[in-house]
Amino acid sequence: MSATTENAGITKSGSQTFFIEEGGGSYKWWVLANIMIGTAMVVIDASIVNVALPKIMAAFGISIDTAEWVLNGYLIAFSVMLPTAAWFADRFGYKAIYTFALALFTVGSFLCGVAWNENMLILFRVIQGMGGGFLMPVGMAIVLREFPVRQRGTALGFWSVAAAGSVSLGPLLGGYLVDRFDWSSIFFINVPLGIFGIIATWMILRSHKASKSHGFDFIGFISMTAFMVSLLLALADGNAAWNTGGWTSDFILINFAISFVGLVVFLIREFTAKHPLIEIRLFKSFNYSMSNLVRFIFGLSVFGSIFLLPLYLQTSLDYTPFQAGAVYLPMGIIQGIAGPVSGILTDKINPKLIALAGILLLGWSWYLNGFLTLYSMHSQIMFPIYLRGLGMGLMFTPLTALGLKDIKAKDMGQASGLFNVIRQVGGSFGVALIGTILTERTLFHRAIDGQVVSKYSPVYQHIVDGLRNFVTYRVAGPLSIETERATALIISNLSKQAIIQATDDTFLFASGIMLLCVIPIILLKRPKKAGHGGSVAAEQ
Repeated sequence: MSATTENAGITKSGSQTFFIEEGGGSYKWWVLANIMIGTAMVVIDASIVNVALPKIMAAFGISIDTAEWVLNGYLIAFSVMLPTAAWFADRFGYKAIYTFALALFTVGSFLCGVAWNENMLILFRVIQGMGGGFLMPVGMAIVLREFPVRQRGTALGFWSVAAAGSVSLGPLLGGYLVDRFDWSSIFFINVPLGIFGIIATWMILRSHKASKSHGFDFIGFISMTAFMVSLLLALADGNAAWNTGGWTSDFILINFAISFVGLVVFLIREFTAKHPLIEIRLFKSFNYSMSNLVRFIFGLSVFGSIFLLPLYLQTSLDYTPFQAGAVYLPMGIIQGIAGPVSGILTDKINPKLIALAGILLLGWSWYLNGFLTLYSMHSQIMFPIYLRGLGMGLMFTPLTALGLKDIKAKDMGQASGLFNVIRQVGGSFGVALIGTILTERTLFHRAIDGQVVSKYSPVYQHIVDGLRNFVTYRVAGPLSIETERATALIISNLSKQAIIQATDDTFLFASGIMLLCVIPIILLKRPKKAGHGGSVAAEQ
């Protein structure tokens, strides 16, 4: 990936010639504004669906083990395409690939909005994810190319505002759209933004292509895709309603086998290829490996659990989608404030302490969510959100500084890109794993509660009599029907309780997983002088 000169000079795009002032003049700021549009679209879409998920489930009549693929299809495609983006941009040009990615994302959004069943929605989400997987790394590479080294930290800081702000605005905007219109509007909103972004890209961005590009690593790409998709299918469908054989069914075992073979082939290929898809040798750096392990666990815990809270708020506490989305607004604000503070502290004190504080706050936030009930107060819901925003704001800056300590300048682009890949892969596995745990624990609690309730119990009879009187008062009818309705109310309540208990169990599991990050954080080696401003900003 070659960079353009940062000094005054001439760049040609087609038949036109542009004069570039030193440092890019005003042009680079127009480029940054344009890239921020695509970044905001991708980040918003990754979070906006969480609020709309209950409505999507109701619209298609699907359970959580199917609905999770609306999230996972996007994350898988996003993760698979991320490592390929640099090659395509070098081969076909950054402007062409960024425009293509915007178009693909926009078309995918429109198709999601008109999806006629859950299978087509999942397929169209994959198309969206492919576009998003190109947009993020290519957009960041364009920003880094246009800005001189002394201004890259500032540029990536603005770029990170679009990313961090969208995390909060996504659920809020999604909730408003679902309340005001319906679930499809969360996808249609991307269409005019995408068209505007395409036009702006075509008008603003100059063409740039690497002087030479190497061959594409097809074997690495196919084996990586086979490994990820097969493993996620196995993890997500182990307890699916259609899979009567459970974890020992032929489908699950075959997927585990394909995943294992794919991983072996991928590792062999990446270690031996002249131009590998992913530079595995970067993981020889102890700090880089430990930092990526933390990111994977973070993605597994946070991205895997983030759809649980909107689901709980809407199905158990009867929040509207807008109310459920508004819960996330303070998280992005706090993260946006804590991020720069964390960067300042990273240069002054041991960055391991700051990262450790962030991890502990995140684990504590999930732990507090593990005690939700049908009667949880709003303050009980918001306090963990505040902790989560603070934890994420504190964690990423020192973690990036520590992780890039031993990485050479020529490998910095690949290393920074892999940070995002690892985190997204962790998120994909998290959605599959946590969705499976939620389903399994719901079935468990329903079975336990069903055994405890006896229709011959005096307490049960007393509750039925009270509910029967309530039904009689509300809706007149034969005694037998009133008894059936009273029983149905008890079953409905037990079902809600089982779902909440399962949600609590899953939050506690996510908390435990998050706290595992403490071990690699402690093992990280402290640099003699911390601080990697430009690269750090990219993580916020």
